[in-house]
Amino acid sequence: MKIKIETKNLNVWYGNNQVIKNFSIKIPEKKITAIIGPSGCGKSTFIKTLNRMVELTPGARVGGEVLVDGKNIYRPDVDVTEIRWKMGMVFQKPNPFPKSIYENVAYGPKVHHLVKKEDLNRVVEVNLKRAALWDEVKDRLKMSAFELSGGQQQRLCIARALAVNPEVILMDEPCSALDPIATTKIEDLLFDLKKNYTIVIVTHNLQQAARVSDFTAFMYLGTLVEYGKTEEMFERPRNKQTQDYIMGRFG
Repeated sequence: MKIKIETKNLNVWYGNNQVIKNFSIKIPEKKITAIIGPSGCGKSTFIKTLNRMVELTPGARVGGEVLVDGKNIYRPDVDVTEIRWKMGMVFQKPNPFPKSIYENVAYGPKVHHLVKKEDLNRVVEVNLKRAALWDEVKDRLKMSAFELSGGQQQRLCIARALAVNPEVILMDEPCSALDPIATTKIEDLLFDLKKNYTIVIVTHNLQQAARVSDFTAFMYLGTLVEYGKTEEMFERPRNKQTQDYIMGRFG
């Protein structure tokens, strides 16, 4: 099994407050890895270290290594912009651009000069299909993205992330603002996407982690408590703290 992302002794501080402590993990390629743990344990911070978005937070400092395909993305000579579009990010609340459906998907490829102008229509169609949205919007591509439902907006944000040809998709609570039907559509989509992408998903929803992920990491107070195959962790957790969290005794 090929490792896509590896962190070695990852530490993150916001000012004097250390929020990630000696976090070492190996994330396999073309699998779904769920990050679970109670609120405030550092899940969102961790996922933002993987595409260097954590540095956008004032006072943030990062120590240790984050290796993508064996290369440390925190080296001084690394192009941060390139890292960020290789690692597509989908946030908790849908955040489409104040543009048309078409422009939301076409924007990244245009800005990064990834395709010729005459190929944009094909890129938009392909990525809306990948995000299981094409059939719902193909006749109204010029409509504002804000006219879509919340679930459709989130799938549009996934299409937008896919349009720049990322290798990894990072998702921070992507279904927390969605109803159960929209959540099911996103989860079905994840199974399809992992054929081509490495996916890391932060979720509060333990049932969702159990349903969609191949591997699960349990975090508590900035540390990695336990990590392994999802089925084994949920059925036979090795750590009592993991067991207590999964059983709902805290969190």
